[in-house]
Amino acid sequence: MPLHHAVLALLVQGPGHGYDLKGEFTSLVGPHFGTLNIGHLYQLLERLARDGLAETHREPQEARPDRLVYTLTDTGRTELASWFDAPVKITSGYRDDFFLKLAAARSLGDAGLIRRIVDARRTALLQELRDLAALGAESAASTYDGLLTQAAEIQTRGLLQLLDQVDAAADALVAEASGTARVRVNDASVGRRRTAS
Repeated sequence: MPLHHAVLALLVQGPGHGYDLKGEFTSLVGPHFGTLNIGHLYQLLERLARDGLAETHREPQEARPDRLVYTLTDTGRTELASWFDAPVKITSGYRDDFFLKLAAARSLGDAGLIRRIVDARRTALLQELRDLAALGAESAASTYDGLLTQAAEIQTRGLLQLLDQVDAAADALVAEASGTARVRVNDASVGRRRTAS
């Protein structure tokens, strides 16, 4: 998630310091994203300054330590424009804890465990749909929040459909995994025999 680009977008509106930017970030992304940890935000700001995308100056405060204010540089504006123009794509593959659990249960040859994992995920996704409906009702006044809620609902419903397919394929997953395991064991024993001769 390119959070530093969202922070650059905040700095387009003018200089800012950590706590102000934290509040602005929360307003920017809406209720679905969640809050940004202030420590993480300061790391992002330091990185922006280090990379020449923002510059800093100290602003004195009465009875408090000086505050570090960040300002967007021309390089930062160029980087932000490039980010807006670049297509959105997944850069690190498809990683999902559910599929990691599925792979582990498959390797154990346990179709019942696969179905339990599916049931637990289904329960969580159904709760997520209920939460999204409540959140959608709360944020009905904002077009952005409404669209974000809609996107989350579509994605969640798609995942529920996928769970039905995984549930139906549990036995086939286990059968495939046991066939693959036999091939690996046979290959390993062939390798040992070749080494011995």
